[in-house]
Amino acid sequence: MSIALGTGTGTAAPTLARPALTRPTLAQPALPRPDLVGRALVWLGLVLVPWLGVLAASGAWNWVGLDSLEAAGLVVTGLLLRRADPRHCLTAAGTAMLLLTDAWFDVTTAAPGQALALAVAMAVLAELPLAYLCARLALRSLPRA
Repeated sequence: MSIALGTGTGTAAPTLARPALTRPTLAQPALPRPDLVGRALVWLGLVLVPWLGVLAASGAWNWVGLDSLEAAGLVVTGLLLRRADPRHCLTAAGTAMLLLTDAWFDVTTAAPGQALALAVAMAVLAELPLAYLCARLALRSLPRA
């Protein structure tokens, strides 16, 4: 028990000492093959480059900008992961948000019919799984306190 001294009255009020708070740590599963995941991310980022040409030819410059950032994020995250650089959590988090944003706007701005079906398919089969992978990479590699 510790004693807290009052000011002005000369009386002491007993207080209980609080136990130190500890943050629970969860075991992080090891990434199966960081080099393989890194290579896949770099490859996926480079695969987007021809797609950027298609978008530029159609005059969709807003999508060119967003997809360029996604490609850069995938490539940089993959390279940092292959080097075992802990900063890959930063680029992975940013890339995950870009992919989620792309999926959201693709689906919400698509015209009804075939364009909407294609946008939903791209979101479900490509953008959302990649966003999940990047978010998982970011969360599992955050520095622990």
